[in-house]
Amino acid sequence: MKDPCQTNSIKRMRNLFQTVLILAGMLAIFGLLGWILLGKEGILWSLMFGVVLTFATPRLPPKLFLQRQGAHRLHPEEADGLYGIARELSRLAELPKVPGLYYIGSEVMNAFSLGRREDAAIVVTDGLIRGLDWREMAAVLAHEIGHIRNNDLFIHSLADAMTRVTGLLATFGNILILLYLPMLLFSDLRISPIVLLVLVLAPSLSSLLQLALSRTREFEADLTASYLTGDPRGLAAALAKMEHQGRSIWETIFRPRRKTLTPSVLRTHPHTEERVRRLLQLAEEFENRPPDCPEMPGGQFRQDSVAEGEMYRHWLKSWF
Repeated sequence: MKDPCQTNSIKRMRNLFQTVLILAGMLAIFGLLGWILLGKEGILWSLMFGVVLTFATPRLPPKLFLQRQGAHRLHPEEADGLYGIARELSRLAELPKVPGLYYIGSEVMNAFSLGRREDAAIVVTDGLIRGLDWREMAAVLAHEIGHIRNNDLFIHSLADAMTRVTGLLATFGNILILLYLPMLLFSDLRISPIVLLVLVLAPSLSSLLQLALSRTREFEADLTASYLTGDPRGLAAALAKMEHQGRSIWETIFRPRRKTLTPSVLRTHPHTEERVRRLLQLAEEFENRPPDCPEMPGGQFRQDSVAEGEMYRHWLKSWF
């Protein structure tokens, strides 16, 4: 029988192992391309190029991107309840600074984060604020703060840089083959079919690994959010509402059990059903754990200290 005090430590280690394994796979792909193109020295040059590209990627302040998206910066005096939730969660997550909160007047229920731990921002939509109650909104904010705490934004930029490097190397290799095509046709020079296969498939494989990495980090953010709030059921309820809102009324009535036709390997997020299943399982583990377990979530998130019921969204009335 598994020790309930160690179950979630195992889950964290599993998510970390999957992250490292996926990044190593992406690194191996464009290292292989470097070796195909330039030999042993090509491995070193491709790795150096990937590092340079990662740190040379412009890190613009979140507000510059959000201004282009028409996002409105929320100030504590106009959204004190919402900031109260974010402030308490940031304290529990040991962030150096409370992320800035931004509002987009969209009916779609959505939230996302961007920036670094020292300068992060969380965006929430009108549909999300109006559609979720206090408990569910706290869980969604905890999920986004989990992304910030786990440095997922940097991990995603690193994976994106690797994918771009892989695409550049594969394109360069294909151009070389085209330039040497006359020589290949009229001489004994031959290129291994394996080399051609690698050049063709490498960009797609790297992109698939990047998608897998994104799904893994979503599971880890769900786990982090559950520890911050001590309430996995709150996040499960929020995800169910967001999934339901994304369907049309005809789909809800006539195809209530419809599943997305997008294959799992092509999704940036795991299936909502799988996330909800894991969260409900985690909630049972939380409820059955003895009080002397380390990192016990119960009682950490003080709801009464940051908002009173639905007051977190009272500022919407002054706008609309």
